Amino acid sequence: MVRDHNQEYQDSDARKYAYDFDGVVRRYLLKAVARHFSLGGTALELGCYRGDMTEQILAWFPRVTVVEASSDLAQVVRGRFAARVDVITSTFEEAKLPTSYDNVFLVHTLEHLDEPIAVLERIRGWLSPAGRLFVAVPNANALSRQIAVKMGLVEFGAAVTPAEAAHGHRRTYSMDVLLSHLRRAGLRIVDYGGVVLKPLANFQFDRALSEGIVSEAYLDACDELARTYPDLSASVFAVAAAS
Repeated sequence: MVRDHNQEYQDSDARKYAYDFDGVVRRYLLKAVARHFSLGGTALELGCYRGDMTEQILAWFPRVTVVEASSDLAQVVRGRFAARVDVITSTFEEAKLPTSYDNVFLVHTLEHLDEPIAVLERIRGWLSPAGRLFVAVPNANALSRQIAVKMGLVEFGAAVTPAEAAHGHRRTYSMDVLLSHLRRAGLRIVDYGGVVLKPLANFQFDRALSEGIVSEAYLDACDELARTYPDLSASVFAVAAAS
């Protein structure tokens, strides 16, 4: 089936493509993996949406190369960051990159891929000898998702709901599956964990944040608890190397 990448990111009545809470998770993710950054090295972002993650990466690196399959989103990011980004409009399967990279970010994107292991094998070839891949995915076992299963809203934790499928999701990862896919692609696991213990759904977190019910201290505590209970976190992450 031919995919329409300019359609998949559109909001629907059932589900927004991106929530404010997603930015919170990305912020804590970068905090968790920053010790593995090669600061001063090259940076590559695979999948950028409207550039919210790009903006956070640019706080650490002066320039970022971005690969984005949606021509609409690629144009948004070009306009938003001008000379600080080099945007390549391509699928990962077909992208031809001019160099290797020291820091590669694949955040909330792997779950969208038809053949994730094959793409991870390509990414392994884009890593410099000392390069690191930073990958994060929504967690099938997040506390909020387990609650949704008990409520009958989701069939089982790793299920892909119709609304998620419409937004291009192909699977819902748990930590063990994520690490398995990385290893099967020939990547070496350097670090892994969870980000922000998640008792609420994204839309509930957004409402609680906008109304001041959830404070920064509460978010900090949820992220600290993700160290103890990574399997209940919003996202799971791994840091991987080519060898």
